[in-house]
Amino acid sequence: MNDTPANQPALAKVWFVTGTDTDVGKTVASCALLQAFSSASYRVAGYKPIASGSQITSSGLCNSDALALQRYSSVSLTYPEVNPLTLLEPTSPHIASRLEQRPIVVEQLSAGLTHLKQKADIVVVEGAGGWFTPLSDRQNLSDWVTQQQISVILVVGMKLGCINHALLTQQALLSAGVHFSGWIANNIQAPNKHYSAYLETLKQRLTAPMIGEIPYLTEPEEHSALQQYVDISTLSGF
Repeated sequence: MNDTPANQPALAKVWFVTGTDTDVGKTVASCALLQAFSSASYRVAGYKPIASGSQITSSGLCNSDALALQRYSSVSLTYPEVNPLTLLEPTSPHIASRLEQRPIVVEQLSAGLTHLKQKADIVVVEGAGGWFTPLSDRQNLSDWVTQQQISVILVVGMKLGCINHALLTQQALLSAGVHFSGWIANNIQAPNKHYSAYLETLKQRLTAPMIGEIPYLTEPEEHSALQQYVDISTLSGF
């Protein structure tokens, strides 16, 4: 993956996973990518810099998405390494942080990413909500991704309206100047009669390669073999 000389440390490759909306399966797609990279013998780390909507456990506040990323990381990670900022309320991060009086400090997100890049060959960063999710009154998570120059993978929740949402997100990615590496079609519901037409339109209109198609999964145990639904070799820039 890297052509770095042997006497220099290799730099980890980072991908940011965003979605056409909230609840479109970013976690499922991120876990599929972690499994696929791990199967290809890369040291991989999942990173959920911000998680809102968490549960109080004996180990403290934990988010189920972050726990899934921790589970499928091939390097051993503590929960805070995977998810440095955990918010209780299941709402937009800027609202949750305001309710808890815990401002989101982007330097904390950057420090967490830098740390993981030293432990893994590949870091899969799962976003929160869609591309323009606010962190504060003035800053979005997308601003941080752009500043960090992270390549982006888009998860398209396959439902009515997904074409418009996908094209709008693509326009935003291209306007921001980030590298649009690929997209994943995720069936968040049983496919309807127009599914094939939706998929074909997305293939024609999205400029990045389709790297996966995840079927409608209803059983938790099906998530342990997600790597079969993605082809990491088709990622642009890999």
